[in-house]
Amino acid sequence: MEILQITTSPADTLTVAAGQDSMALISLIIQGGYMMIPIFILSIVAVYVYVERIRTIGRAAKTPIGFMDNIKKLVSDGDLSGAKLICTQMETPIAKMIGKGLSRIGSPLKNIEVSIENAGRIEIYQLEKNLSLLATISGAAPMIGFLGTVTGMIRAFMSIAQEEGAVSPKLLSAGIYEAMLTTAAGLFVGIVAYLGYNYLVTRVQKVVHNMEYTSIDFIDLLQEPR
Repeated sequence: MEILQITTSPADTLTVAAGQDSMALISLIIQGGYMMIPIFILSIVAVYVYVERIRTIGRAAKTPIGFMDNIKKLVSDGDLSGAKLICTQMETPIAKMIGKGLSRIGSPLKNIEVSIENAGRIEIYQLEKNLSLLATISGAAPMIGFLGTVTGMIRAFMSIAQEEGAVSPKLLSAGIYEAMLTTAAGLFVGIVAYLGYNYLVTRVQKVVHNMEYTSIDFIDLLQEPR
């Protein structure tokens, strides 16, 4: 009589283990109670905002090397149309600011400065869009987690009050699970959102500083004698 032997490959073993880990994670989330739903939603929103902002800020920071050198040369040669064309071909805050300034050449210098500043404010607003939402999530997620902790402990103590005689540890496990899981999930989402917010703010500040430096450089160019 032959004995059938079934062998499993390491890849199959890893797949099964990964599936078990996923099921365990889902089970823990379910045991966290209803407060895990808003925390999960906030985590999705935070990831979306971070990815969308990092792409937007990354595009805004890509100013080609030699951009201002080309603008200076064209303005010095009197080729304003060529300088405007370069600005319109670029979708960056710096190019839009310089393009606005070029469109005002011939007006008093003060008016040119004001137009550049107004264009810069609009671009900064676009860069900072939804950052306040990420900051709100970094504070709201832990608070929701703490609220889940309170409701979980209330449920645990209500179970104790309704139980006659000795209280089994299993009776308290549901409330304690909810309390601990919501706290951990809320803190995790809040910490990640807070770190993401600060990183994005730093990136925006670098872009803003570059915008300010470029605008000053452009104004100095217009003040040079010809």
